[in-house]
Amino acid sequence: MAESVAPSYEPGSIPGLKGVVDDWGSDQRAFKGVPWGKAMMWIFLLSDTFIFSCFLVSYMSVRMTTTVPWPVPSEVFALTLFGQHIPLILIAIMTFILITSSGTMAMAVKFGYEKNRKVCFWLLIATALFGASFVGMQAFEWTKLIVEEGVRPWGNPMGAAQFGASFFMITGFHGTHVTIGVIFLFIVAGKVWRGSLDEERPGFMTGRKGRYEIVETMGLYWHFVDLVWVFIFAFFYLW
Repeated sequence: MAESVAPSYEPGSIPGLKGVVDDWGSDQRAFKGVPWGKAMMWIFLLSDTFIFSCFLVSYMSVRMTTTVPWPVPSEVFALTLFGQHIPLILIAIMTFILITSSGTMAMAVKFGYEKNRKVCFWLLIATALFGASFVGMQAFEWTKLIVEEGVRPWGNPMGAAQFGASFFMITGFHGTHVTIGVIFLFIVAGKVWRGSLDEERPGFMTGRKGRYEIVETMGLYWHFVDLVWVFIFAFFYLW
């Protein structure tokens, strides 16, 4: 008697919603072939998306419901340069720097997978320096608001008291992400320069031999940080 053989199942072979259910309900691994570090980064970024979304939604709710006039961002974040009062000039420069850093990060990933260690290293350094410049400008912005304008998390002489709490919470949380990213960019850059990713030398954050997934994983984190800033820029500074 011939033994029956179960038909083989290929993920994605069934179209439509039923195919999605079958793929996730079968014994196939959801992240098959994906490096664990990359998968964990996607999960972390998803959780971080929820946190930033809660912050921004809370900010919008507070701003729309407060009975006290909200400070005008174009006036609060203006700088006087060469005798001219220029609104949002510092914020515009910070945004340009962070968006430019996304370009250098993307190129670092490209040259990393091409095993061009030297170019990848310098692009990672450039990205880290852009990020450090951003944090430095944010520190200057905080100093100006605290020392010159008298803004506090619990009060604000220019209008609604919730302005200070919202500003320091949202920009501070984002600035912390950028700072952590800068530190890890320098660490990864050092490993690329020493050839740790090619030779699989043991150590912190060393990738598998001949693979540069760690550079791409850092790229995912950095692009996320840049994307979040675009939303902060639009909702907090332009509204």
